[in-house]
Amino acid sequence: MRRRLINSTLAVVLVVIAVFGVSLVIVETRTISASAQESVESEALRLISVVESRLLGEETISSGVLAEQIDPARYALIEIPGREPISVGDRPSGSVLRATETGEGGEKVTVEESRSSVTREVGRTLLIIGAVALLAIVSAVLLAVRQANRLASPLTDLAETAERLGSGDPRPRHKRYGVPELDRVADVLDSSAERIARMLTAERRLAADASHQLRTPLTALSMRIEEISVTDDPETVKEEANIALTQVERLTDVVERLLTNSRDPRTGSAVVFDLDEVIKQQIEEWRPAYRSTGRALVCSGKHGLRAVGTPGAVAQVLAALIENSLMHGGGTVALRTRVTGNQVVIEVTDEGPGVPAELGARIFERAISGRNSTGIGLAVARDLAEADGGRLELLQQHPAVFALFLSRVPVDRETPERPVR
Repeated sequence: MRRRLINSTLAVVLVVIAVFGVSLVIVETRTISASAQESVESEALRLISVVESRLLGEETISSGVLAEQIDPARYALIEIPGREPISVGDRPSGSVLRATETGEGGEKVTVEESRSSVTREVGRTLLIIGAVALLAIVSAVLLAVRQANRLASPLTDLAETAERLGSGDPRPRHKRYGVPELDRVADVLDSSAERIARMLTAERRLAADASHQLRTPLTALSMRIEEISVTDDPETVKEEANIALTQVERLTDVVERLLTNSRDPRTGSAVVFDLDEVIKQQIEEWRPAYRSTGRALVCSGKHGLRAVGTPGAVAQVLAALIENSLMHGGGTVALRTRVTGNQVVIEVTDEGPGVPAELGARIFERAISGRNSTGIGLAVARDLAEADGGRLELLQQHPAVFALFLSRVPVDRETPERPVR
């Protein structure tokens, strides 16, 4: 592209120089020739005037006297009737400029000048025109190179940006070039880069969320399958198989929920469900893990509560809170249900050291963790709760008390609080 721009600019300049330069040379040559001819004619006219005035005054007319009246580079021939012709200067050879004037008494003056002087003057003029033309060509080439770089460099940058996008580097450059068309292309590439970055972030977030949310259920499912493989009791096999199928259904629901939230977090599938069933299922699923560490998992509060939400999502939120207490808490972990206004609250607390003060305000941010964990669980749990119209909050840091708020469905009569079990 650079070469094409330089060649096209140079071609335009050469055409302009050829058209106007040749015309200027022709005009200047004719002007110089005409000026030289006029000078010779003026010399002849002046010389005839001198001759006539001397004849009238009966003064001497000689070559020495007349030589003072003409240009030394010119030749003059004076012819006076009845006298010998008088010549002044050396007669030029070759092509000459000639002017002849005749006086009233028949006197005749002829002045000649070699055309070599005109040729020299024309040569000097051509040299000046040629120098100006060369300067114009050099200037045109420099301007063409500058303009070519101004146009070609942005295109190279845009090509590199497009190549980076294709190779998976979606960082926008936010670089502009002062050319509207190129800036428009840069705007489009930057917008595409930002969209690709958001898509990649969403995909990576989905992969991280899915990996975190499926890890514990898959571990529990593998434990159920191991128990089935080592027992010969048909009833035990049937019971464990039913539990495993329930867990598979929960895994399917988790995957669908994560995919839905990744496409549009505002899309919900909330229904009215029995909160006791979800809590019971989570306690049964997590008690083996707590027993293996010598800890207890209990529940208390009101029973018979009905809430609005997605049972699978609520189960995942509770699983994240229970797992968080297992990993970072201590002592007995308690799930307590209560009612506040038109909301159902599920509190999860333990007897551990609680949440560090520096993490209290950021505990639900991604990659924020008090220990060497992923820092994803609580962030995903809050997203799931908000997608159902609920909310997840840290009510107390020492000891840690997390609360899940869901919309409550009123029942015919209040039920007493259930004992701790």
